[in-house]
Amino acid sequence: MAGRDITEGRATRSIAIDLGIGTGSIWQNTGVQYDFAIGGLPFLAAISDQHPYERATAQFRKNQFDSLRDPGEQSLSTWWLRSQSSFHTGTGINFYDPFSNPYSPTLGSNSYRYNKSLGVEVFDVEGQVTLLRKPTLTQSTTAATELFAVQVGGADRILMHDGATLKLTDGTTSAMTTLSAGVATTIYAACADGTNAYYIDAAHIVSVPLTGGATSAVRNVSVTGSAKMAYVKERLIVGIDNKIYEMPATTGGGALPTPLYTHPNPNWVWTGIDEGSTAIYASGYVGTQSSVVKFTLDATGALPVLTSAITAAVVPDGEIIHNIHIHLMSYIIIATNKGARVGTIDGAGNINYGGLMIDTEYPIRGMASHDSYVYLAGTFDKIDSAEQYPGLYIINLGTEISAGTLQFAYATFVYADTISSGSAISVCHLGTTNNVAFTVGNLSQSTGATANQGLFVQSSSLLYTSGYLQTGYIRYNTLEKKNFKRVVGRGDYTYGSMSIATYALDGNVYDVISYDSSIGNPESTITQPVGGQDALGLRFTLYKDATDGTKGPVFKGYQLKAVPASPRTRMIKTPLLCYDTDTDKYNATIGYEGYAYEKLAALEDIEASGDVVTWQDFRTGETTQCLIEEVTFTDITPPDKKLTGFGGIVSLTIRTV
Repeated sequence: MAGRDITEGRATRSIAIDLGIGTGSIWQNTGVQYDFAIGGLPFLAAISDQHPYERATAQFRKNQFDSLRDPGEQSLSTWWLRSQSSFHTGTGINFYDPFSNPYSPTLGSNSYRYNKSLGVEVFDVEGQVTLLRKPTLTQSTTAATELFAVQVGGADRILMHDGATLKLTDGTTSAMTTLSAGVATTIYAACADGTNAYYIDAAHIVSVPLTGGATSAVRNVSVTGSAKMAYVKERLIVGIDNKIYEMPATTGGGALPTPLYTHPNPNWVWTGIDEGSTAIYASGYVGTQSSVVKFTLDATGALPVLTSAITAAVVPDGEIIHNIHIHLMSYIIIATNKGARVGTIDGAGNINYGGLMIDTEYPIRGMASHDSYVYLAGTFDKIDSAEQYPGLYIINLGTEISAGTLQFAYATFVYADTISSGSAISVCHLGTTNNVAFTVGNLSQSTGATANQGLFVQSSSLLYTSGYLQTGYIRYNTLEKKNFKRVVGRGDYTYGSMSIATYALDGNVYDVISYDSSIGNPESTITQPVGGQDALGLRFTLYKDATDGTKGPVFKGYQLKAVPASPRTRMIKTPLLCYDTDTDKYNATIGYEGYAYEKLAALEDIEASGDVVTWQDFRTGETTQCLIEEVTFTDITPPDKKLTGFGGIVSLTIRTV
């Protein structure tokens, strides 16, 4: 029978064959009135009390069991759940799909990360989000470029050079003590050793006691381009133009010593100097080339004069290093025009650094550290606005996102909420009060500060009026559409309040509910956006207490509930006649000996392909795509009088798609 379709019939048969038009996957009745067709193969119905036609909704939720880290997330079949109980691995994700491996979750799997935040503390207490203590403008400045935290008489003080003036302040008032007015020119760089402050102007390296008093010349210089200095390993290391000098921090004037190293390019600019356990490091750039070099001490503790520096790190072409900061002699933070990188320093003084962590269009220059935290001065975007805030980023070196990657938890930190332009330039941490201070100015990528706005010092108690945290888009690890229905935000709202909003993939934001001491934190219905969504984000905005500005709410986590929004499919079970001869409802007879087997074989071939086929119900006019789930053939007629007796009822089960 190969090469012949069962609808062609046999010329020698007296019984009618199939009458109709078969076009591959579609059947059209023209003579015999078939009831059904599957994949272009027609059948008559065999519906009876014993063989009913059945139609039901296909199962669309799988039975689930809880095998994951967070109890309850997968144990219920009614809701799709997503919870987050901490945010201590910081910002930087667009989508929240928490488990890269459900049986071995890691910090890198986004379980505790979020999209972005502003004005909130996420690192202080794991599992809590609170409002940050805000900074206030304590001193207007004209060209402040560097800050240093020092102590005078056991009290925290801020050392700052502003234009041609070296200043000292306690950070609580607008009063400034002028340590030195220098010579009527710009102070290029400064540093301190705990007792004295040092600075470079166009003609001198100068020393002045932190307690005030007369200035003393350390060396006579001639700066034609740029200068950088630091007090490291009990000596002054000074970069002037393209040269590096080493000298004791003693007064007496006189000429500069022989350069420790001279960069072969006269246009080289030194941007940072700091110390590791076995070497002193200096960063710089020329054009689009930038690197970090190291100077290793000899057995006597002296720095040898070098004809060429030992390159410790090179960043990609076009990335300019603006500063370096070494923390606990083990980590080096490299601040560039594109963001920041974190590296480690091995026992030989070699640097191994990771990829860009803080990726920003504005340069990062100033850095300071405390405990396991590093503060970086820069700029970040205002929520839902083209404006930028000058402020600080914070890196938690105690939380590596994924082992061996040198990618650490980071977030935005305090910022100047009264300014919508400019950038934070320098930062210092005040050890006794645990506050930070930073200067704000307007920056160009190449020359640094061109105009300044002031010194901001963090309050010891007063909170921001509001702050927010925004999750990554939640999609339940699938691109199927979902109906997001309910949300609850856990926390303590005794003081202040918190609002919850949803934000869609198109950027629109919709309010859901506000919590306070009178409302508590009930589970709330999500009404917008309307309809099934690929993914949805949540925004939590915290507001300080209306009567006590030192208190605010404590946000501890959320749970989101959704149901799948996929179109429902149907399971249809239909009994079909499959005999050698069949009769339709108008008594038209079709078939021939062997017809039943050929038709069953053709149906089984369609099933074996596993492909989507067309299902037609000529009784209702329904035509739809489906998959064959099961074909069962029942034959109860024995062979008789030279006839095979092959024929019976086909029970066909399909799933619409």
